[in-house]
Amino acid sequence: MSQKNIQKSSVFGKINFFLLSVLVFVLVASSSYALNKRSQLIKLNNQIVERTNLFDSFKSGVLSSQTQLSPIPILKEGSTFPDLSANSVVIIDIESGITLYEKNSAEQVYPASTTKIVTALVALNEYSPDDVLLVSAGSLVDGQKMGLVEGEEITVENLLQGLLIHSANDAAYTLAENFPLGYENFIEMMNLKATSIGLVDTNFTNPAGYDQPGHVSSARDMARAAAYAMKNDKFAEIVGTKSKEVTSVDGLVTHKLENTNELLGEVDGVIGTKTGWTENAHENLITYARRDGHTIVIALLGSQDRFSETKKLIEWVYQNYVWEEVFYP
Repeated sequence: MSQKNIQKSSVFGKINFFLLSVLVFVLVASSSYALNKRSQLIKLNNQIVERTNLFDSFKSGVLSSQTQLSPIPILKEGSTFPDLSANSVVIIDIESGITLYEKNSAEQVYPASTTKIVTALVALNEYSPDDVLLVSAGSLVDGQKMGLVEGEEITVENLLQGLLIHSANDAAYTLAENFPLGYENFIEMMNLKATSIGLVDTNFTNPAGYDQPGHVSSARDMARAAAYAMKNDKFAEIVGTKSKEVTSVDGLVTHKLENTNELLGEVDGVIGTKTGWTENAHENLITYARRDGHTIVIALLGSQDRFSETKKLIEWVYQNYVWEEVFYP
């Protein structure tokens, strides 16, 4: 090959290499832009979902073309945050999984009777509603009670009503002490259930929520527990019940139950879930609320006025957030 042809071949080679480089750059840049745009949209919709582990629908990670994502709650410009006495708080938008407000949400504190959310979950898994349990002397514990009588036979269904409506400690202990594998294994089942649903700050030592060393949870975990529990129709039905009357199997003992959640039926949108109080825990309240198709869960622990502060938070959320639809193109 002549020197002239070699030079011409070299020039064409450089041109081809340059064009190929430009083409590769354009393809990479376009791909990067598309991936970045998709990543931004998914990240926007999933801000807290991976941390809360509440929403299975977002775990697959792949969204098809023109998929409508859950409406995104957007805080209005100029909004101010509420002043609260509560030690730890979290508010989560159920549909998107986005945290709307938090204060010390992962701090381990005494959960008090919000414990009974998990007590109920274990009972719902391990018993049938029509199972009949025997009330023993060991079940007649202190604190809030539905008035069970030693030797009384009562169904699991009615015990769950007492547990979740009236926050009955005697119901919690009756469920635990009748567990076929024994009381201690019922507590172990509670901790296994807590782990299985992603509660990372939680450990239980009793079924009622008494303050004991090592009996701890957090606002974040209690919100998770409530979100999981509310998927169970029976649980949701019970915690949404204002009052009920139940009896022993023979009908000789009657228990009048009043829901300990003062917001139920009084504040627009409140549909459950669980109260709690001890001297050390102070006032606790886990609340589900739904307005205009948007559902939130509020976990408020260590408050001086749980009902007033939860009502304030409900109004604050629906006045200061707007939900905007997002599409993945």
